[in-house]
Amino acid sequence: MNKLTKKSFYSFLTLYLLSSFTLLLSSSYWFYSAQISTQENTNYYRMNHIADVVSADVIYAHMMGKEFTLKEFPHAKVGLYDAEHRLKFGTEIKEVDFSREFYIQGESSILISQATHSHLNINFVVVESKEYLQTLSKIKQEILYVTLFIALLIMLISVFLSYIFLQPIKEKMLEIENFVKDTTHELKTPITALMMSTSRAKSKKEYDEKIIQNISISTKQLYDIYSSLTYLSFDHKSEEAQRLAFEDVIQSSIEYFDELLERKNISLLVDTKECFVTMAPTKAKMLFNNLLSNAIKYSLPNKRVWITTTENSFTIRDEGIGIAPEKLDTVFKRFTRANNYAGGFGVGLSIVESIAKEYGFKVEIESQENEGTTITIRFHS
Repeated sequence: MNKLTKKSFYSFLTLYLLSSFTLLLSSSYWFYSAQISTQENTNYYRMNHIADVVSADVIYAHMMGKEFTLKEFPHAKVGLYDAEHRLKFGTEIKEVDFSREFYIQGESSILISQATHSHLNINFVVVESKEYLQTLSKIKQEILYVTLFIALLIMLISVFLSYIFLQPIKEKMLEIENFVKDTTHELKTPITALMMSTSRAKSKKEYDEKIIQNISISTKQLYDIYSSLTYLSFDHKSEEAQRLAFEDVIQSSIEYFDELLERKNISLLVDTKECFVTMAPTKAKMLFNNLLSNAIKYSLPNKRVWITTTENSFTIRDEGIGIAPEKLDTVFKRFTRANNYAGGFGVGLSIVESIAKEYGFKVEIESQENEGTTITIRFHS
């Protein structure tokens, strides 16, 4: 990843983790608070039930004149006290505050009940239990473990999601980087040719036809690069569509490529019939120019290119290097090149498809490696 992609990755990751951890900690705190209230009520009613059972036994023994036996209760100590707070039965519970009904002292919960109503000279039933705080300690530990596990899971998920969400950005950044590299490479050739031709013209102090041709070709190459970049960067919807004779667009544009055709000694065979189409003139020219430019670029010297029109279609066929079958589905994708035979940005066919979609044209392509490519634009379905 480059610096910008890394920055985006870590920014997204940090934001996701902060929001997730905030929600996780808030949920954990809320759950623990709810458990405190629940366990407190549960513990109170459990201890109160013990006190009620003991009180009932005391009253029953007193009323029936039977000997009282204090039952044992798991997780709880019970002490029975008289009015002077002296222990009568059970376990001595230290520092009991008889003025309170229920309270927590250290690690113990203390409940004091007077439900015996002085039977058997017992005025207070004191119940002590450590189960409440022990249960809360276990719950706190379990919440901590679960929170840590979920936090780890969130971290793993966040890294995975960050990678997935930023993958398109990473791919787009790679496309842009490759595009910039291709741009500098494409600009280098015509600029170098212009500089050399100009230098030769100055040194010879005369202008022969070859120098002028090199300057013209290089200038046209720079203009084509500019036109492609301009189309990709700006919106041309403001240009109104017109009814055009597409065969006239072809004839006017062919002259633009005369020098390129001459340099590679490519024969251009044109068979045009009357073909009217409604579209913006600039886009009509760009549609044709991109297709002819590709046909010339990917053809070997001394080959032929055929251009034909019918009432509702335009076809261009070359004897170029062709396109591999597995790449036919991707050649219209922006910044994609079917091969490295010639330079380019991989935007020509993307522009063609974009214009075709805008006007509802249908693009058909057939190609065989080392034999050539045929592209047909059907203006009316």
